Amino acid sequence: MSSETDMNPSGASDVSGPGGPNGPGPSGGGAGLPDVAPVRFDTKITVVLRDDLEPWQRLNVTAFLVSGLGTAVPEVVGEPYEDADGISYLPMFRQPVLVLEASKETLAAAHARALSRALPRAVFTSDLFGTGNDRDNRAAVRAVPTGGLDLVGIAVYGARNAVDKVVKGARMHP
Repeated sequence: MSSETDMNPSGASDVSGPGGPNGPGPSGGGAGLPDVAPVRFDTKITVVLRDDLEPWQRLNVTAFLVSGLGTAVPEVVGEPYEDADGISYLPMFRQPVLVLEASKETLAAAHARALSRALPRAVFTSDLFGTGNDRDNRAAVRAVPTGGLDLVGIAVYGARNAVDKVVKGARMHP
């Protein structure tokens, strides 16, 4: 959700319209805001989903995966929002979240690369679809060795080029 245009590893553009968490776009301040140059982040938040998930699963997995980043990496969270009437809203990420998809094998390779680079990451395994609470979720992941995790999604945060290398082979989510 920024006003920048960047290329992701698949060659597709990360494009978000004006007025996202980073303010207005470069060609129109909107709502009386001044024109500002686009913000370019030197870090990246990326979610990679397994390409065989149902639509509801994709949304659920994405929400769960990114929920951990704000607590583990607090600098990814921006300032709280406020509307023109002074009503406050929770802060959100200060930068876009790129959502990609990949085969089970590409997802496993991305996970291994994220581990080897020691990047902050979150995982969602297929077992978590059968649990209903945080305690059982953590137990389900803890019960399986790293190489045996049946990953359906990962979230990764880090330097742009490092994240791009981790998610190599994934493509833009449709």
